Amino acid sequence: MRVLTKSRFKLGLECPNKLYYTKKKEYADTKVSDTFLEALAEGGFQVEELARMHYPNGILIEGNDWDYELLWKQTQELLKQENIIIYEAAFLIDGLFIRTDVLVKKGNDIELIEVKAKSFEPDNENLFIGKRGGMISSWKPYLFDIAFQKYVIQLCFPQWKIQSYIMMADKSKKASINGLNQLFRISRKGENRTGILKKVSSIEETGDSVLGRKNITQIIADIEGNKYKYHDSLTFLDAINKFKELYQKDEYGNWKTSFSACKSCEFKSEDSELKSGFKECFTKQHNWTESDFIKPNIFDVYFFSKGNKLFEEGIYFKDELTEDSVGLKVEAEKLTTSHRQWLQIEKEVSNDDEIYVDVEELKEEMDKWTFPLHFIDFETSAVALPFNKGLKPYEQIAFQFSHHIYYENGKIEHANEYINNEAGVFPNFEFLRALKEALEKDEGTIFKYSNHENTILNAIYAQLLDSDEEDKDELIKFIQNISHSKSDSVVKWKGNRDMVDLWDIEKRYYYNPLTKGSNSIKAVLPASLSSSKFLQEKYSKPLNQINVSSKNFSENHVWLEIENDIVKSPYKMLPSLFEDWSEEQIESTLSEIEDIANGGAALTAYGKLQYTDMEQAEIDELTSALLKYCELDTLAMVMIYEHFRELTN
Repeated sequence: MRVLTKSRFKLGLECPNKLYYTKKKEYADTKVSDTFLEALAEGGFQVEELARMHYPNGILIEGNDWDYELLWKQTQELLKQENIIIYEAAFLIDGLFIRTDVLVKKGNDIELIEVKAKSFEPDNENLFIGKRGGMISSWKPYLFDIAFQKYVIQLCFPQWKIQSYIMMADKSKKASINGLNQLFRISRKGENRTGILKKVSSIEETGDSVLGRKNITQIIADIEGNKYKYHDSLTFLDAINKFKELYQKDEYGNWKTSFSACKSCEFKSEDSELKSGFKECFTKQHNWTESDFIKPNIFDVYFFSKGNKLFEEGIYFKDELTEDSVGLKVEAEKLTTSHRQWLQIEKEVSNDDEIYVDVEELKEEMDKWTFPLHFIDFETSAVALPFNKGLKPYEQIAFQFSHHIYYENGKIEHANEYINNEAGVFPNFEFLRALKEALEKDEGTIFKYSNHENTILNAIYAQLLDSDEEDKDELIKFIQNISHSKSDSVVKWKGNRDMVDLWDIEKRYYYNPLTKGSNSIKAVLPASLSSSKFLQEKYSKPLNQINVSSKNFSENHVWLEIENDIVKSPYKMLPSLFEDWSEEQIESTLSEIEDIANGGAALTAYGKLQYTDMEQAEIDELTSALLKYCELDTLAMVMIYEHFRELTN
């Protein structure tokens, strides 16, 4: 039976053509998921289990998700009761099928409760609808999902009066017990669809609730009344009927391509053994030939806000772009966004791999730095259900750092590292003490890559203010010395050793065509290694021959490997944190999670350490992998610095 489920409805909203490609083994799909790792990454099933406990004595509808009629029959039988609470209630009618997180029935009065591992500020009046009356785009998929659920339920029971709610983590609330997260253990051997093993039997055991709910009944009514549209050309009801027809008939939708949707399409394939939905769309709609798919297109242009407009004008390839169409602006002291875009376009079209570098400005910047140079990287976690008492949902946890020192004589030392792998321990203040001890031995310049480290130090600063730590004044002083305050901070500061952002330096003065516009360290590092004779000569030798120390790799370890004349990314040489998922898959899963800047694989691994039952051998193995992962992050920064030094000498 081919039915339109809520997940397929959401997929259709993204692009109706996706309904044709989904769940077909012959087509590539980068979003093929593993529920265990999704749970580790998102924590959604944990939140769902806690939410159920707010509605005790509910009955869970169990069974295979695809057994639509059986699940519907079970639900119908339960709904004969006047008053009942059902988890995962199923509704099937006219080719439409949905399951609800929580359904509360009191006669004909119904509460439809959707649970999400997102968060909200209860006093935010513009959470869903902006000040100008438009729906906040990031909430659209969730709100239309709930509207679809409500529509299907109402078709089944027209007499019901349905109130719609969304239940989420409340950022104004604090956990009142330690180990709230760990009470909902994630396991591959879970007892139900969520895969969660509960360690508690009543809501009282979880302390004060960190969840809250918002009544969205009127918003759902407005969606049904077409006040808010997902697509300008489709009403809510038209979308349901259109998607149902396409899916039931297994027909290609021939929905008009767009820059934003096609840019992020999961049905692209670099694997010749799998078909590409993206390729089929552009073949059918734009008559692209094999040569067109090889040509540089506009989808990967760096931060390309003009992409939508140009795509609508029928401009798809980089060789069609001009300085005017990009809006090129060149400034003397730094690379502008449009200049980076134009460099990427121009160099790719002309097949030019030569690096662009503003030598004078970069050298002037580097001359300000004081030896020894310190390179640091943090790994952090932010979860819906806090690990520790007194923490709010999605409050930052700093569980790991790595620290490399580059001395003026060229010696490179992996000087310090810190990791917390003990479940239930709040690490932030010990983390900070270890960092303070590592960095206070001299006045050398400190480097980060992107703004993540500064954000985390600001978060720990706020936690310190609310703490009773004996040394909190010293720790606060240390934070204020090596960082700067957030723009909305009540207390303003900019430290004497405010961390230099190597990402910002790269972005302002350097462009390597091999990065294809990306500023990620995982793109910049292999590009630098591929372009630098100095780095190639140095790092093709074992560590003990090049004056580089390591805490996690043998002295015979070699960082530079070449396969088929291509430099292999050192990140590809690291042990996998998970057998099942690549880091790219994890990053994709985490892409919509709030407050997550980077390090998705490490974050997920930390979650595994915290709230799964693990043997000590597995803990040790995962800890070892995390230490290697973080060490490479800071060594990568050192290598990029060495590359800049090479270019400016």
